[in-house]
Amino acid sequence: MRAEPVEKVGQMRVIKKLDPSSRGAIKLAQHFGETLICVRHRVDAKAKFRYTTVELLVGRAPIKVRSQKYVSVRIDWNEQSLRQLVKDAGARWDADGKVWRMPKRLAGILRLAHRVELP
Repeated sequence: MRAEPVEKVGQMRVIKKLDPSSRGAIKLAQHFGETLICVRHRVDAKAKFRYTTVELLVGRAPIKVRSQKYVSVRIDWNEQSLRQLVKDAGARWDADGKVWRMPKRLAGILRLAHRVELP
């Protein structure tokens, strides 16, 4: 098998996707082994050529979950709709500090960064 010059992949359209065990992908499955994820047939923008592409598994690593940084956000008692919004979004009430605790990312999404209290 040899690689040929191709157009940009973005200009090609996928016309068929095959699993490694499908008819039409068996030879490629034998060639690439367990690393073969799928085989795709594509046509160029002018539909003059059909290209066969393969997707290979080249690496595996455990996912490192980042710990979320929590912040304290002060919301006045009379801001009932805002309190309900943060509660519905998963924020927790800290009775000792009289603040809402939430991930920093959530405070940014809800546009509450200006209310974040410094430790």
